Order: sequence, then C-alpha cells, then structure tokens
Amino acid sequence: MVRSKLLLIASLVASVCTAQQVEVDSETYILATGRRLPYLYAISLADAIEPANNNTSNAIISRNKVALDRLDGQLLGDPANLIVSEDENTIYVVNHHGSIDNQEFRQHGGRGQIAVLNVEAALNPFNDKTHNAFQRHFDSGGFGAIGVALLPKMLIISNAENNLTEDGGNRVTFVDRQTGSLRGVIELALGSPGFECDYPVPYSAPYGPPHNLPILSPDPSWGCFPDPNGLALGRTSNGSSYIFTANGGTDDVSVIDLAGALQGDVGVEINRIKIDFAPWGMTATPNGRYIIVASGRSQKNNSVGNTISIIDVDRAVAGTDDAVVAKVLVGTDNPEEPTLPLIPSVTPDGQEVILPNLLANNVSIVNIELALAGDPSSEVARIPLLRSDREPARPRGSAVTPDGRYAVISGGPSTQPFSREIGHVYVIDLGSHNVIGTVTGVGNDPYGVATVRK
Repeated sequence: MVRSKLLLIASLVASVCTAQQVEVDSETYILATGRRLPYLYAISLADAIEPANNNTSNAIISRNKVALDRLDGQLLGDPANLIVSEDENTIYVVNHHGSIDNQEFRQHGGRGQIAVLNVEAALNPFNDKTHNAFQRHFDSGGFGAIGVALLPKMLIISNAENNLTEDGGNRVTFVDRQTGSLRGVIELALGSPGFECDYPVPYSAPYGPPHNLPILSPDPSWGCFPDPNGLALGRTSNGSSYIFTANGGTDDVSVIDLAGALQGDVGVEINRIKIDFAPWGMTATPNGRYIIVASGRSQKNNSVGNTISIIDVDRAVAGTDDAVVAKVLVGTDNPEEPTLPLIPSVTPDGQEVILPNLLANNVSIVNIELALAGDPSSEVARIPLLRSDREPARPRGSAVTPDGRYAVISGGPSTQPFSREIGHVYVIDLGSHNVIGTVTGVGNDPYGVATVRK
C-alpha cells in the first residue's frame, strides 16, 4: 500500500513537472529573419518540438513585414539580423540593404535600415503577412548594415559596405532607440599589412566617402577597408566596456573604447587583433570577458575558413600579442576542409558555444573551458542537419533559449524565385545533442534568429 501511494505521488509530481515544462515551452518563441523573403517569422517553440509537427510549417505563428509594400504591392526589405530589447517588447530587425526588392537589387552597398517591430503584435496570428507589427524605420548611418548591439538608449550598428559597393565600409554608428536619430559615428582606421590607403580618416573634403571600389568580392584589392561585419560588446575585469568588430576586409578584429565613443570621440579604436582568417560572425560570453569570432569566407580570394578564435578582452584592451587565447577547428576533423562557421551564440551559463557550419551542414558545440585549456576535444558535439527534400541544410544563424535547454538554428539555401519559402529552423536539445524539431517554410536564405519569452 505504501509503495502504491509513493508511486502515485511520484506520478503526480511527474505530471506536474511535465505540465510546468509544457507551460514554459509554450511561453517561448523563436524569431527568425526571412532574408530574401522579407518577413520576420514568429515560431512557437512548443509546437516546433511537437513530433507531429516535425518537418512542417505548423509551428509558424505569423510572418511579419519589415517594411511597407512598394506602391505596386512588391514586398520590400532585406532582414539579415535582429536583436530583441531587454524587456522583450521590441524587435530591432537589421535590413542589410534597406527597403529593397531582393529580386531587383542584386548587388551590395544598399543603405542600411533598422525596422522596429512590436513583439506582442508579431506573435499575433491575426497579423500574419501584414505590417501590423511594424512601427518605424531607422537609418543605420551607413551601407550594408549587419552587426547590432544594445545600449540602454541606443543601438550600436556596424556598416560593412559603402554606396553600391561591397568594399569601403569602416563605420560603426550609434542610433537613438526612441527617435532613430544618428547620435554618433566611429570611423575605423584604414589599411592592413601590405595595403596602404589614400583616404583620410575621418573622411574630409575633398575626399568624402570612398568611391570607384570593387563592386563585389572576391577581389585581390581588398585590404584597405575593414568592412566590419559582426559586432559584440566585451567587458574587462574592472567592468569597462569595449566594442569589438569582425573585419572581413582586413582579417582582423577592432577594439573600440565605448566610454570614449559615448563622449563623441570618433577616433576611439585602440587596437587591432590579427585573425588568421576572415572573421565574420561574432558574440561574447555572458560576462563579457571573452569574444568568440568565427572565421568565415575571405572577401579577398573567396577561400573558406573552419575555425573559431577566442579573444581575452583584458589582453585585447591592453594590446598584448597574446589576446587570442584559443583557436578551435569546428565542423570537421580535417584542417584542410572548409566548413564556413557563421553566427555563433553562447549558452546562458557561459559554458558552451554553438556554431552553425554552413558548408559542412552541421552544428558544432564547443566547451569554452576545454578550449581555453587547449584540449583538442573541446568540440564536444558535432550535429548533422538534414532536410527531407535532400537540399543542403546551409545553417547560418544560432540562438539559445533563456533556460539553456535548446539551441535554435536557421538555415537553407538561397534559391530563386525568392518568394519560395525554403528556409528551415532546427531545434537542438542541448542535453542529448539531438535535433528534436524542424520547422520548414522559414523564409529564403534565413540568417538571424533569437528567442523571447511571453
């Protein structure tokens, strides 16, 4: 009898825990940028991991426009990245080339734009394929906007390109979150070993912004302009904050004094850290002490990387030569195999890095402590991503749920016509390292992904 009662109590407790977990999951949502198909996708995590919904689009709640339609009804926008406000009420979507028609604008160097959306409206299924969640646009202050970070009252934005060219970017801008006003500009230094540049920084008459630059990479003339892509905020052991940018044009990482920038000083880049290969994606550990940089594709010769570098913020700020404290091969055991790691994310406890490897069609999980110790087994998991249509997964973006239980990965090839919803979002259980749900129909060439709790 006693044993029966204990079993009943255990069963009831398990039922309560299961119910609580369902409740937690039902409050967690995935936000993914559709990129070439310019919607912000809102996805229910609970529905995404429901086995009956696997490899379907059933978990998609709504598709939200990131710009008003053109007068002829054409969808506009180029949503490549996003970030969610601290209170999780607002989404800032980075339109890489602004309000453009992706089918017509087939080059780089469009004016960057931030679309501001309301989270509650974006999660409302009645707003599917409408602009009801869209509130306003901010100008990014440059061209080819991509990296973004939050300050209490401003956005920090990296602008990777220049007017109608993929090269020529050196601007990091500060934009007021309330009004969209451009509050400040940092101009990164020009040049790298072997490349002298004849443009003054900051730009001044009669030079102005650069012109007559290569329209597209790869191009051997790359190396003058940093072309900052990823952006992250780091923090030293004394609590001071610094901006880090992944410079695809000069194969290095800039270290920028945030306090000086907020005083209006445009020349606050204090150091450059050489990275062996084309940095692109970037993130920071939760305490800000380490910056993780993914080596993607070289803009000079189109060669592809396969490593991540971990930068110690204290050493980077001090300007010592040993700021890169770890380098890890990801997505492969063959140092010669290109994997193209893209947008990393770190678990809330700061223990692991999640890496989507675009060409390897897999996801790496790297233990940071083992990486810092130089342990060759620091890549603790390598998870293949598959599609039911046998197309390559092409993973790009990553995020981790607030409870640290799941990683969310966006991916899919860019295929014309761009109106085809061929992107996928994968949910990985970080305990078992298994893909436990795949959502189909998420944009075309999706990049940025985030999670919110509501």
